[in-house]
Amino acid sequence: MSKKTLQVKLKNTLRDAPLVPDSVRPALNKEETPSVQDKVRTCNTPEVDLLQHVGGQGSRVTDDMRVFVLNMRKEPLMPVSSRKARLLLKTGRAVVVRRSPFTIQLKYASGEDKQEISCGVDSGYSHIGFSCVSGRQELIRGEVEVDNFTVKHLIEKSMYRRQRRSKLRYREPRFLNRKINNGWLPPSVDRRYQTHIHLITLLKKLLPISDMIVETASFDIQKLNNPEITNIGYQQGSLYEKSNLRSFILAREKNTCQLCKEGYSKTDHWHKHHIIPRSQGGTDKPDNIALLHEKCHDRLHKEGLYEQLEKNKQYKEATFMNIVKGKFKEDLSCKTVFGYETFVKRNELQLTKSHSNDAFVIAGGSIQNRCFEYLVKQKRRNNRSLQLNRKGSKPSVRRQRYHLQPHDLVQVENKDIVEVIGTHCLGTRVMVLNKKNKKVSILIKNISWFFNNKSLIFKKGDVVSSSTGAKAP
Repeated sequence: MSKKTLQVKLKNTLRDAPLVPDSVRPALNKEETPSVQDKVRTCNTPEVDLLQHVGGQGSRVTDDMRVFVLNMRKEPLMPVSSRKARLLLKTGRAVVVRRSPFTIQLKYASGEDKQEISCGVDSGYSHIGFSCVSGRQELIRGEVEVDNFTVKHLIEKSMYRRQRRSKLRYREPRFLNRKINNGWLPPSVDRRYQTHIHLITLLKKLLPISDMIVETASFDIQKLNNPEITNIGYQQGSLYEKSNLRSFILAREKNTCQLCKEGYSKTDHWHKHHIIPRSQGGTDKPDNIALLHEKCHDRLHKEGLYEQLEKNKQYKEATFMNIVKGKFKEDLSCKTVFGYETFVKRNELQLTKSHSNDAFVIAGGSIQNRCFEYLVKQKRRNNRSLQLNRKGSKPSVRRQRYHLQPHDLVQVENKDIVEVIGTHCLGTRVMVLNKKNKKVSILIKNISWFFNNKSLIFKKGDVVSSSTGAKAP
């Protein structure tokens, strides 16, 4: 017999039907009134609308913020609603330990009831998606935007190192201190990989995660360049049977200049030009080098005709994924999935393509209620601007790192909360961005309290939130 979900009032409901009393134990006798006096419905099951939380375009997104909870030992518990967290803070039974994602720590011993939470991470070169889901709802999701300043930082580091070493009159030769440790990664790859590790570590501090799943990929770069490559072709590189790099590029460009499209003559002098400059992450690979006439090369730099050169694909994303695909399973002891599996499941749930939606599918999400999305940006915690070599004046040397750094939040005289841009006047004043997006300089003694951002800045919409809190200096 099928269930009737139509809720209507029955016309023949008994209202004054007497109950049979218990002659042995009179204490069990109840009042002789029916449980529902006014009306009885044909369906008393709670599964009234079983399709209201189906994943996909029709899935419900809850606006109620879930507050993350830590016990007295700073171990993660299941998150609570914002109302319950407000009551705990108001009664003094909890304290705030993180601004965003908003986290509180209990001041009393509590139970350790935890649910199974699965965390999915959509790894990537410039963007990382993450999502943590339980059996009923999604607890947190977002997308991390990784900065691309590693090459610039390395060039800046070499400049400072070269300047520092030039001031030494004599130094004993050192040649046995250069050693590559096991598991060494190039600096640019290592920083992106450590961003993934740092994000996963942060999520484990917020939630009692039981399963960790990371999406990886494997790319055949030679197959991407030449779909017809087979067998021995993998052993023969692009310079195979070519005398040097110049002859290879001339054969590739059919003896023509990439800028003026004119041919080669014996009186012409060829110049090699990096299509993507080394300062912007360009490489010395043949795909990134163009041969130009000497006059065309000069005209290119004078008139800024860089957009007229054809930029070849660098395959940095594919190279990064090929390097780190095995390290996730080795360092995190997690499960791994491939992109084609995520693609199929995402289409079944009718979700749009995004990093957070991919992470939701990777975590095993299907019918759970969705939550709002965090937009996370990466911040450089320390910089090398302690010494500024100003032209025509004495070098400006700063010998300490100030407490307030860019993107921190401060409250000025218990009024407005504004964002810090920088510190000046030997740390006595800070430059902030007010609500009208204007730069204002204020005295640091007028700051009542501040919040420090760490390397990951969590944003919800257009409001920037900070990571940890402290009293004003």
